[in-house]
Amino acid sequence: MTTYYYLLASERFLTEEEAMDEVLQERLRNYQDQGKTIDFWFISQPAFLESSAFAVIKAKCPQPAAALVSTNPQFIQWLKLRLEYVLTGEFEAPTAEIPDALASLTAV
Repeated sequence: MTTYYYLLASERFLTEEEAMDEVLQERLRNYQDQGKTIDFWFISQPAFLESSAFAVIKAKCPQPAAALVSTNPQFIQWLKLRLEYVLTGEFEAPTAEIPDALASLTAV
């Protein structure tokens, strides 16, 4: 199992009110320059919120939600310090309730 760390907010907040695309593009460039493997993902309407363990968290977050998920806890902590109005936490996957940590409820 892998531990995933998340930053959760309304999709509108992350995509329209904050310049998350710039932050993620800069981090991607940095990773490519250093030859590092990508360890973060932006997920629109994350499926992990449907798990019973996330019922309270989902109720606190305006819908539709979006999440930044990473295996790097420092990255999520850094984002939390930069942004307001976000929820953070962690979970392990795969499990019976969360078979795919990066799954989305939206069709691509």
